[in-house]
Amino acid sequence: MKFSFHPAGHIPGSSQIRVEHKDEVWVFTGDYKTEDDGISTPYQPVKCDTFITECTFGLPAFKWQLQTQVMDDVNNWCAQNHADGKTSVLFAYSLGKAQRLIKHLDTAQMKIYCHGAVYKMTEVLRQLINFPPTYLITRETTKEELAGNIVVAPPSAHGSPWMRKMVPYVTASASGWMAFRGARRRRAIDKGFVLSDHCDWDGLLDSIDATGCENVITTHGYQDIFARYLREEKGLNAISERTQYETENITESESDKDDKLSLQTSSDIVASSNTNFSSSKKM
Repeated sequence: MKFSFHPAGHIPGSSQIRVEHKDEVWVFTGDYKTEDDGISTPYQPVKCDTFITECTFGLPAFKWQLQTQVMDDVNNWCAQNHADGKTSVLFAYSLGKAQRLIKHLDTAQMKIYCHGAVYKMTEVLRQLINFPPTYLITRETTKEELAGNIVVAPPSAHGSPWMRKMVPYVTASASGWMAFRGARRRRAIDKGFVLSDHCDWDGLLDSIDATGCENVITTHGYQDIFARYLREEKGLNAISERTQYETENITESESDKDDKLSLQTSSDIVASSNTNFSSSKKM
């Protein structure tokens, strides 16, 4: 049995796992995305017989804009806050998303200040990736220093006493879930930028096509709906499997009326492809 690792493009260092035994090859993706984010080794399609794929955003409703477009919006938002004398607070995961933002933020007029968790992770990766200067927020950091500049912090910092020295500030979150207004409102943030480290609907389908696989196992996300679509529309032997990391799906309480309608419409599009469920093949 042979094992090898191949770039997943999710965050720096993320990998797919290829397993070869006799004449059969399986690939497990883990989390992945196909867009080159400028900090991660780009995703590499791997030919296989069986493809185990996450499908966190496995509905037609999820279609991402190019990173360049999203970052233009982020930088314009920061520039407006700078002009208004307000601190721009961007919430992002400490590893991966935070560095993706930092890499592409416009620092011509603004400095980037970081929460300790983000700063330490960025300094580790700075040995491998060329980032703009970042500054650690400490007890000695003053409101005057932060005013009009950018702060990158993990979501857990939102609403904490740590935020007090940012006043006046405006908050934003960068996530694929920001496609839904209900998620933005639930998290009590001022602005949402749809920037994901996972594939959207088209990215998932393109990735599967690129492997040349006949069998697909879907995990983590809308796996049942996605597997059904693959069986009935793509002619693949597709099944879904539950995992221990099933916590990122949007819930009824997190979405508003329009969000639920969008999700339902996407589900209906997939379901209407064929009403016969008995035709799926065993793997």
